Amino acid sequence: MAAAIVVVFDFDKTIIDVDSDNWVIDELGFTESFNQLLPTMPWNSLMDRMMKELHSNGITVKDIAEVLKRIPIHPQVISAIKAAHALGCELRIVSDANMFFIETILKHLGLKDYFSEINTNPGFVDEEGRLRISPHHDFTQSSHGCSLCPPNMCKGLVIERIQASMSKEGSKKIIYLGDGAGDYCPSLKLTEVDYMMPRKNFPVWDLISKNPLLIKAEIHEWKDGAEMERVLLQIIDRISREEINSNSAKLFSADCKLQTMSIAGHDTMPQALSVTQ
Repeated sequence: MAAAIVVVFDFDKTIIDVDSDNWVIDELGFTESFNQLLPTMPWNSLMDRMMKELHSNGITVKDIAEVLKRIPIHPQVISAIKAAHALGCELRIVSDANMFFIETILKHLGLKDYFSEINTNPGFVDEEGRLRISPHHDFTQSSHGCSLCPPNMCKGLVIERIQASMSKEGSKKIIYLGDGAGDYCPSLKLTEVDYMMPRKNFPVWDLISKNPLLIKAEIHEWKDGAEMERVLLQIIDRISREEINSNSAKLFSADCKLQTMSIAGHDTMPQALSVTQ
């Protein structure tokens, strides 16, 4: 029954408890260099530059992967993902991290196959063995036109694409989970049948709280992994029950219609027989 539900997760500070970019930079001891360069370029471009600096100091892709495998995640986030998938929900990720970081972490946790799609910045190992990070949207060629989002990625545009693909598959509802300012734009794209799950006391929660009436979706906050699991599964259960009740009502209505037609048919049949006799 939950097949009519698409659960969309942000990644940093939503699935995992930290920012994966900061985690790698801090764990490998390059925080000072990062902070010096931060005012000079967009975040996404800075991460690509930092990968170059890491490699020039002898850090390998394997070293980066090992650091990513130590990243903290609440155990009930893992169980929430597995439970939602087991209930038949389609799971997707929309994140401003990068594909290498996300896939490395999900594979380590045994969660990669639970997600049908990952929308994020490309991250790949080039021919020189260096990890490269490029923008989801190439802002050097054109702007995505959204003033709410960073130049490399508008999550609102991603959600609109997901909604367009869903419309071809029948009626579906989105549950969106996020924490950052970049999750505000997609929350504005959700409809009255959808659900927004902002992490409480994080940037997206603060933005929504300023004017919650701008959000058409039903809002359910959460503060940690335990509450995320509880709230998410409650919403899935509620949607599923509503779908069952709706289908039951449709079946009842159809049954009543058939009975009415049958009765009407019996009422007219004797008259037709008497004519032929």
